[in-house]
Amino acid sequence: MHIRDWPAHERPREKLLTRGPAALSDAELLAIFLGSGLRGRDAVATARELLVAHGPLRALLDRPPAALAALPGLGPARACGLAAALELGQRHLAAGLERGEALADPDAAGRYFARRLRHQPQEVFAALFLDTRHRALAFEELFRGTIDGAEVHPREIARRALAHNAAAVIVGHNHPSGNPEPSAADRAVTARLKQALALVDVRLLDHFVVADGPPVSLAAKGWV
Repeated sequence: MHIRDWPAHERPREKLLTRGPAALSDAELLAIFLGSGLRGRDAVATARELLVAHGPLRALLDRPPAALAALPGLGPARACGLAAALELGQRHLAAGLERGEALADPDAAGRYFARRLRHQPQEVFAALFLDTRHRALAFEELFRGTIDGAEVHPREIARRALAHNAAAVIVGHNHPSGNPEPSAADRAVTARLKQALALVDVRLLDHFVVADGPPVSLAAKGWV
C-alpha cells in the first residue's frame, strides 16, 4: 500500500502538520525526506531499513554527505537534502548565542555545546565566554585529545577569558564513547578551573558533558 492510501492520521506529513514533528518516529521523519521508497517499498519502510542497517539515527546522520549518497534509497540529491537540513537545524540552534543574546534558558548552552561537539571523533574541550549580562562573546575549542581524553589547562582558559573581557565562562567537552556520565577527572578539572577563574574574577557557570542523549550539566549535579 502506498503512503497516500494510508489513513490520513497515520501519514507522516499529515501527522507532522497536525501534531508537530516531535510526534513522528525517526523512520517517519526520515521518510519525509526520502519522499518515496525503493522499488516495492514505501518511504517509511525504506527509512526503517536504512536505520536498521546503518543506524541508529545519530550514526546514520553523522556520515558525511558523500557516504550518505552511497547508501541504498538515498543518492546525491537526498543526501544533500539531509545534510542541508541538519546544518539549518544546527544554525538555528546556535543563532541566538552567536548573536550575543542572553542565556535566558539554562539548557540553551547545553544544546549549543552538543551542536558544536557531538560529532567530534576525539575528545574536544571548549569554552563559551560571556559578558556581565551572560551574553555570548565567543566560543572556542581549546583542547583536543584522543578518543580517551584531552589535557585541559585552566591557566589557558583564564587567559582567554581575560582576552575576551569575559565575566563568566561555560565549558564543555564530548565523550566519544557515548557515555555521558562525568568522570572523576571531569570533576577534578571543573574544581581546578573554578579556582583558576576565581583568581581573575571570572565565574564558572557550568560544565557540560556531551555524549549520547541530552548533555549532562555538572552544575545541576552540584559539582560546579
